[in-house]
Amino acid sequence: MIQAVVFDCDGVLVDSEPLAEEIWNRVLAGFGHQTSTDDADDILGTSEVTTYEYYAAKVDLPPFDEFMAKIDAIRVPVYQERLVAFDDAVATVRSLAAQGTTMAVASSSRRHALEGKLALTGLDRYFDVIVGGDEVAHGKPAPDVYLEAAKRLGVPPTDCIAIEDADLGAESAAAAGM
Repeated sequence: MIQAVVFDCDGVLVDSEPLAEEIWNRVLAGFGHQTSTDDADDILGTSEVTTYEYYAAKVDLPPFDEFMAKIDAIRVPVYQERLVAFDDAVATVRSLAAQGTTMAVASSSRRHALEGKLALTGLDRYFDVIVGGDEVAHGKPAPDVYLEAAKRLGVPPTDCIAIEDADLGAESAAAAGM
């Protein structure tokens, strides 16, 4: 029996992927790296740590926290100006909430960035649980983020439906038993 719905955020609830790609491109250009479409394909659905490690293998980058501070310095104003939720996702979330459906977000994004995206779009109030990729040991495609969401919801993973847009995320949700 389905007891909960667990959503990915980026590409499912909010249209952040093109903005994130733009932000990473801007920061990486400052280190002399021009990203490619192959890069974007290789990192789609991965955690920010994995994305950082991917680019750090290609170009000399400062430590993770220092680099991510540069990302956040650009991300916050860009998201405030241009981040939007997908209309169909908003309608779905509102409809599920009106039916009393228990919902969570399980994302590769860091918790604070995830909370910011949900707050900016007004979706934060609909979710019982939010789990960021920095709160689990292993990022997608490992099942950790989905297992943690189910645990916090108090619902067996087999009683959850996961909504994903990336292959790695779908693998993660399936590995969790959703």
